[in-house]
Amino acid sequence: MVFSSKDAGYRRCTVTVMDNIADPDIHFDREGICNYYYEYKEAEKNEVFAGIEGRQKLSRLADEIRAAGKSKPYDCLIGLSGGIDSSYTALLVKQMGLRPLAVHLDNGWDTALAVKNIENITGKLGIDLFTLVVNWEEFKDIQLSFLRASVVDIEMVSDHAILATMYKLAKEKKIKYIISGTNVVTEYIMPPQWLYRKMDAANLLDIHRRYGRVSIKTYPVIDFKRYVYYSAVLGLKQVSILNYIDYNKKEAGAQMKTALDWADPGGKHFESVFTKFYQAFILPEKFHIDKRKPHLSNLICAGQLSREQALGILEEPALPATELETCKPYVLKKLGLTEGEFESIMQLPAQAHHAFKSETRVHQRYMRVLQQTEWIRHAFRNKDSKAGKQQ
Repeated sequence: MVFSSKDAGYRRCTVTVMDNIADPDIHFDREGICNYYYEYKEAEKNEVFAGIEGRQKLSRLADEIRAAGKSKPYDCLIGLSGGIDSSYTALLVKQMGLRPLAVHLDNGWDTALAVKNIENITGKLGIDLFTLVVNWEEFKDIQLSFLRASVVDIEMVSDHAILATMYKLAKEKKIKYIISGTNVVTEYIMPPQWLYRKMDAANLLDIHRRYGRVSIKTYPVIDFKRYVYYSAVLGLKQVSILNYIDYNKKEAGAQMKTALDWADPGGKHFESVFTKFYQAFILPEKFHIDKRKPHLSNLICAGQLSREQALGILEEPALPATELETCKPYVLKKLGLTEGEFESIMQLPAQAHHAFKSETRVHQRYMRVLQQTEWIRHAFRNKDSKAGKQQ
């Protein structure tokens, strides 16, 4: 059931701003605190290393990355979109004394502000930039197929392409480390029904096969087997270094404004025109989803925003009406859709990603093998440890 805030069954977390609108997975304890708060705190305890411990771990990690990249032009890859997390990651990587190659996906939707941010960051920090300019007709057709399929995670089209590009480039350049801007503090909370696995090539290709009209020839694709090859065989590693520092979003933004002339896009992932329209209009209008709720709830859990401040932000529209009036026609024109065609798409019933082919089973089998392998390794480590003590 899709609740609204006026329904009798409506509930909102008493600590965060998460609620049960379009979220069947949320539940509450006796105090009205939702599961996402507790899940965040558990992730924070296990995955975030602040203070001295974080600095020590980050120093050791930097040594490992430098050693792996010795005698090579670059020792790591970083994704760069112009948004706050990826931009601050670039600054931190340089402060760590690493030699990164920045990778940017130009999918035709960059804002002028994002382009300027990327120019300032790479120029002022002396970072080389690799930009993949995707074939616009192919990329547009895949986005249109996702819109026609009425699936929720249209951003999978961009995210899959950048992941495929990063891994392929890491292999070509013999780079072992891919440093990501993903982090617990600003990104951990997200209802599972509001997104889909970005690496599922079978899902993406089946949606396009059913609803697309242009053949895919150059769009970057990475299936799960190839991902296993990259990670398990070649040993490519993804590292989220923002989890090793006291990452404060507001302070990071201020620091980058001073050091890099960085400008705030105005919303999480708003460095993309399409993402801005998708999060501010398509998601709330068609799927009743407001992604500001988890974005703000992360900051509440991290102690960087009060619940009252977050509720005040949610009282305002995600995008001012004047900006929406220019954004919507631009997006529709670029996609080649009339107002009527777009409205027809918006009225289609939503479909789950699982209605299409997927790599879920092979992914689950692989994870079971990993767990079993780790159990065996753990058992042998314990056995060896006991044997050593006996000796």
